[in-house]
Amino acid sequence: MKTRVNLKPGQKGTKRLVEQYGDALICVRYRYDEKKHKQYKTAEIIVSESEWTPPPAKYPDGTLVSLKIGINEIALQNQVRSLGGRWNKEKQVWLVPYGCIAGTKLEKLIVVETTTDAKKNDSL
Repeated sequence: MKTRVNLKPGQKGTKRLVEQYGDALICVRYRYDEKKHKQYKTAEIIVSESEWTPPPAKYPDGTLVSLKIGINEIALQNQVRSLGGRWNKEKQVWLVPYGCIAGTKLEKLIVVETTTDAKKNDSL
C-alpha cells in the first residue's frame, strides 16, 4: 500500500474531517492498494493530552564523548574531524563534543565507559 498524499488540516480534501475533529486533527493521508484497487483515507488525530517532562540529557552539549570508528571508515573520520573531533591514540577512540553529534547517526557510535573502565582510568 502506497501513500501518495499527506495533507495538513485545512487543505483541500480535509474539510469534513476538520469539521468532525477540529484541532485534534493532525493530518490526513490518502493511501492506495494496487492489488485490491482501493483508496483509503486515514486521519491522524490526538486522542489524549497530558503533562510530560522530557528526560534529562544523557550528556551536556559541551561534554566530550568517545566514538568508535573503524580504521577504514575514512568518510566518518573526516566528518568527525570537521565537527572538531580529535583522535585519542591511547584509547583508540575519537573525542568530539556531544552537542555536535546529538541527533545524528554519529550518536550511535558513542562508546559508553563502564564503571570498571572509569576505575582503570582513575588508577593510572
